[in-house]
Amino acid sequence: MVSNNFTQNRFTFLLSREVAQELLSTYGSPLYVYDGDRLRETIERITKAVSYPHTQFRFASVTNGNIALLKIFRSSGWGLHANTPGDIYLGLQAGFNPSEIVYSGSNLNRTEMLQVLNWGVTILNFDSLAQLQLCCEVLPKRTEKNIRLGLRLNMPEITGDSRIGVRPEEFCDAIALTREVGLKLSGLHFYRGTGTNATAAFTQVIDTVIATAQQLPDWEYLDFGGGFGYPYHHNKAAFDWEMFGAELSERITRLGRKIDLVIEPGRAAIAGCATLLAQVVSVKWQGEKQIVGVDTTVANLSVPSVHGGYREIFTWKQADKSSIPHSLFTTDICGNTTYSRDYLGKNCQLPALEIGDIIAILDVGAYGYAMSSHFLHRPKPAEVLLENGTHRLIRQREDYSVLLTNQMLDSSPLFKGSQRGLLPWR
Repeated sequence: MVSNNFTQNRFTFLLSREVAQELLSTYGSPLYVYDGDRLRETIERITKAVSYPHTQFRFASVTNGNIALLKIFRSSGWGLHANTPGDIYLGLQAGFNPSEIVYSGSNLNRTEMLQVLNWGVTILNFDSLAQLQLCCEVLPKRTEKNIRLGLRLNMPEITGDSRIGVRPEEFCDAIALTREVGLKLSGLHFYRGTGTNATAAFTQVIDTVIATAQQLPDWEYLDFGGGFGYPYHHNKAAFDWEMFGAELSERITRLGRKIDLVIEPGRAAIAGCATLLAQVVSVKWQGEKQIVGVDTTVANLSVPSVHGGYREIFTWKQADKSSIPHSLFTTDICGNTTYSRDYLGKNCQLPALEIGDIIAILDVGAYGYAMSSHFLHRPKPAEVLLENGTHRLIRQREDYSVLLTNQMLDSSPLFKGSQRGLLPWR
C-alpha cells in the first residue's frame, strides 16, 4: 500500500500532525475523524453532475448512520435511501421527513412492514413479489393512499447474478397485485452492484433500463441506484459523475415527459471524508520487514470479503523532508487482536516507525464504523467531526460495559432454576 504524493498532499492539507495529536489527546485513540467541509464539497459536486430538473438525491445510509453526518446530507437538500427499518429510524431521528426517505430493502416480516408504513415512508421498492404482496395485504388497513410502489430490477445481463430483484416476466403479476388494492406500480429501481467504478457499467445500460421501465403502464419514477464506487486506489479509475450525469439527464429528457429520477449515492459520497487515526504500540522486525502493531483492529473497518480490504495508510513521517525513498520499508500494519488476519495493511511502504507514532487509515467513511464489530471483545472507537476549523464529538467511545449490554446477569447456579419448577437446558 504505497501512499502516493496525491494522497500525502490531500491528507496533510486536511489534517496536520498537530491537529491529529490534539484530537487523540482530547478524544483518545483509535478515533474516527470526519471532515464535514470535505463531505459538503463532495455532495455539491455530485449534485451538480446531474442536470435533469426532476432529480432527487437520497443518501444510502447503510454506509454510515451517524446522526450528525445524516444532518449534513439533509441540510444539503438530500433525502435518505433506506435498506432496513433501522436506516429509516436513524433518518427520522436526524430530522428527515418520511416523504424524503426511499425504502429499497429485502425480506421484511409483517411487523416490520407495518412499522415502515406507520413511519410514513411513501416510496417503497420491493425485491420480490412476496414482499410486494405482503405490502398490499397490509395497505388496505391504512387510510393513506399516497404510496408509490416500485420493483427492484433483476436482469442478469445488466444487474449480474443477484438474489435481489424481480424479473421483467414477473411484471404482469406485480401489476395485478397492486391494482387489486387500488394502487399503481409506478417505479423501477436499478442497482448495478456494490462499489462499481466503471462509469460505462451504468451509462451503457441506461436505454435498456428505461425501455424496461416503460413496460410498467403507470411508470412515474426511475430509481437509478446505488452501487457507485469510490477510488480507494487513488491512482486508478474513479467513477465519472459528470459523464454519468450528462448521459442519464439527456436520455430521460429525450422521453418528453416528466419522470422523477432518484439517485442513491452512498460510498461515493461519504467514503473520502473520514480517516481512522491510531497509534503505534509495538514495532518488531522480521528480517527487512517491519511489523507494526497499532491500537485498533480490522474489526473497525468494513468486512474485507464484502467491501474490499484496501485502504491507503499514511504517516506524517512520510511528509518529513528527511524522508527519502531508500528510508522506506516493507511494512505490515497489524491490529490489536490475535486474529490471524488482523491486518490493517500489508506490504505498505513506510518509514521506520516508533511506539507513539500516529498512523492514518484513509477513506473509511463508508462501511467503517457502520460495519465495525465487537469481534474479540474490543469496544468501538469514538467519532469526531471537523467543521470550520473546530472539532466536536459525535459518538462517544465505548468502554467494556458495552459488552454486557442486554446480557442477563444471574449468579445463581445453572440448575437452581429446577427447584422453582424450571427445567435445566439439555
